[in-house]
Amino acid sequence: MGEHLFERLARERNITVEEMRAIISARIEKGWNDPDPEKRAQWRKIPCEGEIPTPDEWLQLLIHGWLKLPTMRFCFRYYDEYIDGITYEKNLDTFGKVSYDAPASISIYTDSFEDKEAVSQCIENYNKTVDEDSRISYTDYVELLTSSLTSMVDVISYVLIAFVAVSLIVSCIMIGIITHISVTERTKEIGILRAMGAAKRNISEVFNAETFLIGLCAGVLGIAISALLTIPINAVLQSLLGATNLSVSLPINYAVVLIVLSMIITVIGGLLPAKKAAKKDPVIALRTE
Repeated sequence: MGEHLFERLARERNITVEEMRAIISARIEKGWNDPDPEKRAQWRKIPCEGEIPTPDEWLQLLIHGWLKLPTMRFCFRYYDEYIDGITYEKNLDTFGKVSYDAPASISIYTDSFEDKEAVSQCIENYNKTVDEDSRISYTDYVELLTSSLTSMVDVISYVLIAFVAVSLIVSCIMIGIITHISVTERTKEIGILRAMGAAKRNISEVFNAETFLIGLCAGVLGIAISALLTIPINAVLQSLLGATNLSVSLPINYAVVLIVLSMIITVIGGLLPAKKAAKKDPVIALRTE
């Protein structure tokens, strides 16, 4: 039985029986000559035929159970926790050893986003050719970070779009109010134009042209102010971030779209007041002070 236990211990440690005996002998000799008097006294209580117990005598002591000695209880606890049922592979896993033949995970680093996309595409193409058990599961941390930033930017963009929509509605209403005030103040002028032969359509065109010019001037002025503001904004960003190639600019096509949008909003805001001005009776308009 003793020889069988030595073989088991040696097999689990992936060593020979002689090496296992040598390890136990070294441990017994260390305990036998322990500098601590109490520990040395416990070890010297082990019965032996020679000057120091042999591995077989130590094993017989474990088998017959000399459990009253603290040293023996430690030996049993050490055996149960660290030797019994523990294999060489389990110990390697506990210590965190990585097998290059069967790694748990592989980290891939690329030099550019194009290479990252190429690696992801290769993995996707491979997964399409194999069954579900053989597919590679991967996590693109850059894609996760980018998607998170994109989601944040989208939320901010939606909020800004909502503010812009509200401001456009308010601007359209204000243009309508201003045009209505202009019609009210120039009622007599409208009556004179009608008395001189101007048609209703001509009166409406006068106010529509006025709102059109207001939208054009407002759009050009806004674009000019925005273009001027980009100069100090770029200077502040470059000084804070230390990036000389970072700059804010307003593309020409966007500027044209904003000017056209400004003119459309002002024209829409002035349609109702212009229509109301065209419907005024010339006689009543001439009597207005």
